[in-house]
Amino acid sequence: MWPWKSSNRQPGFKYASDNSKYYPHPHHGVQISHRMVQLMLGCLCFGVLLILVNIYQLHSITTGQTVGDPEFGSSRRPIVWMNARNLKSGYLKHVMAVFSRIGYTRTEAKSRLFDVMWAHDYPFGGELKDMLLTLEPHQKINHFPGSGYITNKVSLAVNHFPFIPPAFVIPKDTDKFLEEVKNHPKKLWVEKSNNHRGIHIKSPNEIDLHKGSDENFVQEYIANPYLIDKRKFDIGVYTVLTSIDPLRVYVYDQEVLIRFCETDYYPFDSNDEDKYVVGDSYTQPWELPSLREWWHKGKYSRKLLLNAHLKKQGQDVDKIWSDIYRAIAEVYLRKETDLISAGSHFKSTRNFFEMVRFDFILDADLKVWLMEVNMSPNLSSAAHNDNKLMYEQVVFNLLGLVGVASKLDHSLKYSSPSEKDMLVSDHDIQVLYERCASSECSKSCYNEHCRLCFPCLRENERDFIKVAYLEHTHRGGFRRVYPPVMTQIGEVKKDGPTLSLSPSNQLMFQWFKAMCLHDISWCA
Repeated sequence: MWPWKSSNRQPGFKYASDNSKYYPHPHHGVQISHRMVQLMLGCLCFGVLLILVNIYQLHSITTGQTVGDPEFGSSRRPIVWMNARNLKSGYLKHVMAVFSRIGYTRTEAKSRLFDVMWAHDYPFGGELKDMLLTLEPHQKINHFPGSGYITNKVSLAVNHFPFIPPAFVIPKDTDKFLEEVKNHPKKLWVEKSNNHRGIHIKSPNEIDLHKGSDENFVQEYIANPYLIDKRKFDIGVYTVLTSIDPLRVYVYDQEVLIRFCETDYYPFDSNDEDKYVVGDSYTQPWELPSLREWWHKGKYSRKLLLNAHLKKQGQDVDKIWSDIYRAIAEVYLRKETDLISAGSHFKSTRNFFEMVRFDFILDADLKVWLMEVNMSPNLSSAAHNDNKLMYEQVVFNLLGLVGVASKLDHSLKYSSPSEKDMLVSDHDIQVLYERCASSECSKSCYNEHCRLCFPCLRENERDFIKVAYLEHTHRGGFRRVYPPVMTQIGEVKKDGPTLSLSPSNQLMFQWFKAMCLHDISWCA
């Protein structure tokens, strides 16, 4: 008998014979099974949700974000705006490579959403002016307003520094120039201008004294340069201005750019510029016989090559570098007033930093002569591939010095107060503990000896001292040249030449001096 013909029907069901349809009515055991499935699905969903929460918390820990921390904002990667023309040509590829390696996202489009703007040209004018007047505190620009006072050839040359050859603007200073020629008829001169790099030696009677502008000048030619293997050379020192009022200046101390002329200096011929002008196709130091072996066997830097050669000749290397660094500091100190005036239109000058290159030569007596200061110095190794490492190290150390290569993994815009204190706190900048604990300084700040005690510092003074602290601890291969190096404890204990300085420069000098007395690593 077929089952569907059986009279023993299953209770709870309607069969096909009952209106040709059946409708299941599950019994009690079936109902329990469905409830268990629902319970299992609920548990599964809860488990997935719990896993997602754990993953989020783990991500928060690894990225430095604390769940529920009201101080924490966003953890987006910092952005560098490469504001330069013809980037595809590759002349800034080493700069872009360094920014990429330290975690920056690059943009070439104009936007206010940037952390660093790297501009090849001077940016303070035209369409960017309004934007730069309203910068946020975390944003950095790689130029200073008024830096032309340092890099402008005419402005620099006619300031009568003892380490710059005498110069005269023509035709304005024609009478003074003729007087100099009368007193020193054997001197040679070069004509220069801000508009082009080329120079050519001329005798006084070859110079047009009636045609000119404020952009043209004549300058004494240093006719007795120090030679290595019969070649004239120059020394390029990468220099960084990080602050004005107070003034802080650093030089890259690990390496310098050394460029030799392409042909021997003697027999001298003023018509052959390759003898006395360093061109784009200059000779590298290791191409010279006297320096080649040290370069290949000792892995010497350019600076060490020069030092080794000069020491072998019995020369005082320390004095040469001291003279160079002192000259750099003097230029900035003389021009600081102009820089302060140029920066007065901006909310703060703490948004700015600038690296330039000071080019020096040595004469036969090893006297240091400053030739020019280059804004946006060349950082392309297209013509000299061996310069790649130097350029990338200079840029990397620069970004560390100015706080752009932060050890935090997010934009400095979102740094919390606790993060800022972690980097440098109030007690890190405290100096002169015994003096500040005295009854005299505990009761009043009127005494000048109490000026550096923490309660006596104004808020803006605490801020710039903290920035100076961070610069020193992150300086890498850079060395401070202003405030000046304090090489000996006896020298540091002197009052120093602070009376002629501005109040902020006096305070900055005294703070570094106090730090030096406590820890010798702060002396230089």
